Amino acid sequence: MNIVIYARFSSHSQTEQSIEGQLKVCHEYAERNNMTVIHEYIDRATTGTNDNRQQFQQMIEDSKKHNFEVVLVYQLDRFARNREQSAINKMKLKRNGVRVISAKENISDDASGVLMEAVLEGLAEYYSVELSQKIKRGMNVSVEKRQILGGRCPLGFKIDKNTKKYVIDEETAPIVKQIFEMYANDTNVADIVKYLNANNYTTSIGGNFNKNSLNKLLQNEKYIGSYIYKGEVLEKNIFPQIVPLDIFEMVQRRMDKARKAPATAKAYEDYILTTKLFCGHCKNMMVGVSGTSKTGKKHCYYTCNGVKRKICKKKSVQKAYIENLVLTECRKVLTDENIEQIANKVMFLIEQEKDTEKVRILRHKLKKINVDKQNLIKSLKDGASDTVRRIIFEEIEKLDNNAKIIQKDIDIETMRALPIEYSEIKFFLTNIRNGNIDDIKYQKALIAILINKIYLYDDKMTIVFNTQNTPVEISSDLVSKAESSFLTENSPP
Repeated sequence: MNIVIYARFSSHSQTEQSIEGQLKVCHEYAERNNMTVIHEYIDRATTGTNDNRQQFQQMIEDSKKHNFEVVLVYQLDRFARNREQSAINKMKLKRNGVRVISAKENISDDASGVLMEAVLEGLAEYYSVELSQKIKRGMNVSVEKRQILGGRCPLGFKIDKNTKKYVIDEETAPIVKQIFEMYANDTNVADIVKYLNANNYTTSIGGNFNKNSLNKLLQNEKYIGSYIYKGEVLEKNIFPQIVPLDIFEMVQRRMDKARKAPATAKAYEDYILTTKLFCGHCKNMMVGVSGTSKTGKKHCYYTCNGVKRKICKKKSVQKAYIENLVLTECRKVLTDENIEQIANKVMFLIEQEKDTEKVRILRHKLKKINVDKQNLIKSLKDGASDTVRRIIFEEIEKLDNNAKIIQKDIDIETMRALPIEYSEIKFFLTNIRNGNIDDIKYQKALIAILINKIYLYDDKMTIVFNTQNTPVEISSDLVSKAESSFLTENSPP
């Protein structure tokens, strides 16, 4: 069997060694199971909360060539930490005859295995959000202390070594101010770039200016003393102000005019049954679309892809009605007994997947740094010269900085180990069952965890749950209501 391996690490929490560890475990798994690895797809310094990953997208595209049958990942959260994207991308692979396997999580291909996979993905997404919140809280603390926040120091600023705060760089701040003034006075971007490069002015990383780097600089609110993290202004004046507010606002107005007028915003609809709902007649996936009635009111519905390709005559069905039917059945399935059964299985998998090898390696590195530091401190007592003492102090400072980085990696990796208890899993599943049925988050969780497939006919609907061996059949009159509601309110699709 030909397979490929997909591995990734995120910039804030992991290192290149994480990739090596993932690949080692995956290759060992492949060898044990008589699998032939024909390629490795590796995304470095990328997050799994979205699928804008170059190698990941290349892997999806390459699956169309039918050269491999399996994508092997270290753990499911290496593939994605978002249920929707995970489901959509797995469906793309499945169409090409490719399935996703986890080397560390012993998940079967039957309905029970699909259920376990969905629960683990849900937990991974939950912990991804928790981690993001903890990082943000840590950044807020740094903001309150007016300390540096990590990352590259923007052009025009420098970091005071004593206070660890941002201060104005007297050499480059005037350049930043001049750039804003030139643009505010109607100098176009191309001419500003040409001027800067002709005078050997460089960006914060020492490179030549281009259109992208200049536009990014002109939109940076740090120059008016604001720090924005994920769209939220955390604090004013953590950065000293370089550009006057009126000049900055003038630049923003001009940039807004320069951009093409955006298309009229369309109301976004969540079609929660996408990738789960199939036509019972031709077995093609049913997708969400919208139509407008004679009165001008917008209505949403699911239609068979086979109808679009003119190979099926399945009637379209009203979105809200079908979704509510499915959600109601999902809640019926999450009984106390089933929740306990699911929680027990998930706990078993979590115990199997625990791998503290990386943490042990990091702690070993931290211990070595402490030993090296103690040796340097000891050498200070042996009558070293002033020059040697200065060098030693610099080395100690470097070791301290490295120790902080490694300790942060240890803390994050420990969080990633999903140190949850049986009661927490039950609480997670119970919340999904008892959540607000009108909350889209709970709707998606119910569908992702419980639904394997739904087959919709013109006279009935069959739901295949991950928790039950026997499919549930919905009566014909209920399904017909969904269809008649659509047909009376909308023009024929």
